[in-house]
Amino acid sequence: MANLRFEVVAEAFKKKPLEVITPIERPSEYFAKNVFNRAKMYKYLPRDVYEKLIDVIDNGARLDRSIANAVAKGMKQWADENGVTHYTHWFQPLTGGTAEKHDAFIEHDGKGGMIEDFSGKLLVQQEPDASSFPSGGIRSTFEARGYSAWDPTSPVFIIDDTLCIPTIFISYTGEALDYKAPLLRALHAVNVAATDVCHYFYPDVKKVVSNLGWEQEYFLVDEGLYSARPDLVLTGRTLMGHDSAKNQQMDDHYFGTIPERVQAFMKDLEIQALELGIPCKTRHNEVAPNQFEVAPIYEETNLAVDHNMLLMSLMHKVARKHGFRALLHEKPFAGINGSGKHNNWSLSTDTGILLHGPGKTAEDNLRFVVFIVETLMGIYKHNGLLKASIMTASNAHRLGANEAPPAIISSFLGHQLTDLLKHFEKSDSKDLLNMAGKQGLKLDIPEIPELLIDNTDRNRTSPFAFTGNRFEFRAVGSEANCASAMIVLNTAVAEALEDFKKRVDARIAKGEDKMSAIIDELRKDIVVCKPIHFEGNGYSDEWVAEAKKRGLDCETSCPKIFERYLDPDSIKMFEEFGVLSKKELEARNEVKWETYTKRIQIEARVFGDLSMNHIIPVCTHYQSQLAKNVQSVYDIFNKEEADKLTKRNKKIIEEIAERTQIIETGVEELVNARKVANKITDEHQKAIAYHDTVVPKMDEIRYHIDKLELIVSDELWTLPKYRELLFIR
Repeated sequence: MANLRFEVVAEAFKKKPLEVITPIERPSEYFAKNVFNRAKMYKYLPRDVYEKLIDVIDNGARLDRSIANAVAKGMKQWADENGVTHYTHWFQPLTGGTAEKHDAFIEHDGKGGMIEDFSGKLLVQQEPDASSFPSGGIRSTFEARGYSAWDPTSPVFIIDDTLCIPTIFISYTGEALDYKAPLLRALHAVNVAATDVCHYFYPDVKKVVSNLGWEQEYFLVDEGLYSARPDLVLTGRTLMGHDSAKNQQMDDHYFGTIPERVQAFMKDLEIQALELGIPCKTRHNEVAPNQFEVAPIYEETNLAVDHNMLLMSLMHKVARKHGFRALLHEKPFAGINGSGKHNNWSLSTDTGILLHGPGKTAEDNLRFVVFIVETLMGIYKHNGLLKASIMTASNAHRLGANEAPPAIISSFLGHQLTDLLKHFEKSDSKDLLNMAGKQGLKLDIPEIPELLIDNTDRNRTSPFAFTGNRFEFRAVGSEANCASAMIVLNTAVAEALEDFKKRVDARIAKGEDKMSAIIDELRKDIVVCKPIHFEGNGYSDEWVAEAKKRGLDCETSCPKIFERYLDPDSIKMFEEFGVLSKKELEARNEVKWETYTKRIQIEARVFGDLSMNHIIPVCTHYQSQLAKNVQSVYDIFNKEEADKLTKRNKKIIEEIAERTQIIETGVEELVNARKVANKITDEHQKAIAYHDTVVPKMDEIRYHIDKLELIVSDELWTLPKYRELLFIR
């Protein structure tokens, strides 16, 4: 076993970058080559069918099933021209990944042969088996029927020989079993609520779109080294391993020269992503060694989520081609930065970005402040729920570490925007508002600088920071489905905007001036959501104490954080906007608790196996070698000399004995803790038990394993070490 490690390390040194065949065309010429986008719809569909489909996509018109056959025919023609033989409904179940069942374009011809066919019925709907997907008790094993239904707002695409159709996934009884269905409902909710508020300022606005730009961080490791680490293979992270003498402390990796092999991987990934319509724009080294980032131009949120899920799948495929494994776990290595997926979120209309300031008129500036404040109101009211939306067993390792925001949701605004809100709060409405005939609205507020986007500083400790024309939700984890956070965020903002409009309309109905009513209600909300503002160091102990005083959610236990989904305010919000029912929320929480338990359970099993079958045998073998050496010294030298010469080895022998005994006892206690937890039938309480009793025991044992790594002979240690895993050759 010892030789295997050296062999895979040596092999890593020999790796040469693969030659990537770059298309002759410019990226703009092959962008969306494998996507049935509007240009292809226009080419392959009858004009009236094209117009009806575009009306569905742009205006939310109800899909007319009468056009489904014509759309399917056009898609089939395009697919045939690209060598496609199969189709699949591509959906996002509650596993956190994607799912697909491939069917061939064949049917019986009634004459003993086959014909190729793809009808509107097959495009619009399928019935995948729903019994084996997480449902939280909504579906029993013997109740297998589920439906996948075409989402026409996200374009169909081709992977290899398969036509992939983005769909929602629901149960036979109508409950959502995926992320896309509630996301589409949340996006509809924020569209309606935000459009209504927009009409105070711009009566001609037709719709509001939620936009998302994600920043995907990831690690790359050599495939051979990855395969020699069972913990990486089975859990996505290293469960043990001492710090490398050099990691990120020199700050020399961030934005550094991209290694040649990685550059080839990135180039290949970008080409394939661009062909799938994913607008990749940025690539660079991240802070930790072997850590990198890819980021696209922002898109409409539903499409951005689909593209992120597609890219993560593509990353794994392309990485293997280049002799790498892509790690999306939020914390694959202890002691260095973990990986996030910052979600840059904004709202825009058919006329502009709602969070962009300054405007050319006083009304524009007031609009800007309204949407900033009501976003903060949604974040403040549901700060615990927003944290629950990004919390997982893997992201829990990252949150609160030095490179990631703390597990307390707050918002950084920058001094200029903070001063602006203070001015609104403290000034009388008569000072802020002056209606003077044809002069129109005048706001007595400091001029918002033209370079507001640059004058808003960055705060890396803020989970939800305003960065000029958008909010950056930094707490989202790298392997997460962005939809989870976007469902909560867009619904919470929709609720805040709707509540704001109801209060303003009530005052207008009583005869009050519209702008005066807007400003007065805005001032109230500025005061109410003030606790969510924080401009300081989110890592400090003082902030934790202050956050508790402000009434913010400071819970750090992952299973307990999930409880926020079942708070009365959360249920009320989701049900009022038709995003998720109480039944669906309860079911999803069952899935979350069960998933948490299973992940920790797998980690504990792998950890115990490595401890007893790798670490203990290696350590005791080395201990035996040292013991033989000690005995040999006494055979050669007199006792006084031998005592001096064997002092170091005796000390190591004693330390190995002490630490291996602690490890063996710890593993036994770990197994017993799992047995006790496994007897708990309630998934919620079981998850809490795993968090409280199993996870701490693993941390205790790891400490001693990592210490042993430093003293046991390198030639005997079977697992590739951090110094080997973290530096690409």
